[in-house]
Amino acid sequence: MTTRRWRARVVGAASQRVMSGMRPTAWRRWRALLVGAALWATGVSATPLPRAIEFVTRGHDIPSAAYSLYVREVGKQTPALAINPDRAFNPASVVKILPTLAALELLGPAYRWKTEVYLLGEVVDGVLHGDILFKGYGDPHLVTEDFRRIPEELRRRGITAITGDMVIDDSYFSVPDADPGAFDDKPHRTYNVLPNALLVNYKAVQFHFYPAADGRRVVVQPEPALAGLQLDNRLRLRRSSCRGFQRGIAVRIDDAENADRVTFSGTFPTGCRHYTLPRAALTHHTYAFGMFASVWRQLGGSIAGGVRRGRAPATQAPFLTHHSKPLSDVVKLINKFSNNVMSRQLLLTLGAELQDAPGTPDKGIAVIEQYLTDRGIDTRTLKLDNGAGLSREARASAKLLADVLDYAMRLRYRWEFVASLAIPGVDGTAKNRLKYKQAAGFAHVKTGTINDVSAIAGYVQARSGRLYVVSGLLNHQAANKGPGKELMNALIIWTRRQ
Repeated sequence: MTTRRWRARVVGAASQRVMSGMRPTAWRRWRALLVGAALWATGVSATPLPRAIEFVTRGHDIPSAAYSLYVREVGKQTPALAINPDRAFNPASVVKILPTLAALELLGPAYRWKTEVYLLGEVVDGVLHGDILFKGYGDPHLVTEDFRRIPEELRRRGITAITGDMVIDDSYFSVPDADPGAFDDKPHRTYNVLPNALLVNYKAVQFHFYPAADGRRVVVQPEPALAGLQLDNRLRLRRSSCRGFQRGIAVRIDDAENADRVTFSGTFPTGCRHYTLPRAALTHHTYAFGMFASVWRQLGGSIAGGVRRGRAPATQAPFLTHHSKPLSDVVKLINKFSNNVMSRQLLLTLGAELQDAPGTPDKGIAVIEQYLTDRGIDTRTLKLDNGAGLSREARASAKLLADVLDYAMRLRYRWEFVASLAIPGVDGTAKNRLKYKQAAGFAHVKTGTINDVSAIAGYVQARSGRLYVVSGLLNHQAANKGPGKELMNALIIWTRRQ
């Protein structure tokens, strides 16, 4: 007989012996003991649920097995609250604290990614007779304003024309072929963009919509403007206030292989003076070429060829090298705004830098698991997938997350990590949480939300002056539609009152 079954049998037998002939007051006391014994029998923590938190769970009829809550003062061993502390739940984007913390300690806050440019031909009178090659090393934040510095530097060095192709070497990462829409069947949503060693501007396009001055048409402008991106604008105007899903705009991206043609249809309300809609378009290679060719031509340059893959020459030094923002800035963007593809880039970077290139998801996961194990953190409840939390397979326990957060406060770079977390009522994904509550501004947290999952993990400065680590996980129907946020807010408020 297993220990759990033996415990359950003990509880059941005891209850049968005492139920008959017992006074109501005595029975209530005995029932409380039975509840504690039942929780002990099932392996669920018997820590009392605070009344304010119980109000939320009862109000939304959330079963106790659907959530895990854990609160502990930093540096202490005994928790102030522990409900299902060691049970594994889907943590959603809260899992991003693992690659970001590991990277800060293992790579250092000053770590920078590089992007190299090679000239594969002779330059005569400003004309490159050959190809130009870009080698990416996984920069997660090679956005428009940073990327355009590369063609600007080429012009400053006297290059005016390129007779060949743009060649891309993205071999620093080896990313398995995957459907970007596998998670939720929305392959062109920007949060589903897959990683790449030469990721440019997150492969995202911000489409801007305006009613035309003639009152009949809808103007569509992409940002950035990309060479090779084709727009088919079939939108019509309707007299209406600015409301409705996507303001009545239907988006279709025709070619799954090249994703180079975007069709807009439907009716756009006249009451919308300006509306924006982000989408992922083109492939990684055609996006990078579209960005380069567009900026290059704006600067007066020309390129005759197209884009293709290749390898950087092993015996030739790069013509120029662009360096990214430091890691300390990048982790802020990842955690505060929960950027999925940046977190996936970081996971691959850990694999490439700390094992060997090319970086793969498995190598990155192995680095994080070893990192935690070496620091005495129990990883039995941990299951990593892509490092971003955009997964139905990822798992972690509230105690594991709390242990990681507690460990982080012993690091010399702890404040860089804390500063990367969102402040409820102030910024990031927690900007609109607890805005008018006493806890606003007294916590740093990472939030996580996907369908049927709500999670939070971080630090709360209590009114007593003590600092607590807090983690909460809810896996339950409609957790992402209100109940989850209410439960996590109640957890933060309760901790603030300690």
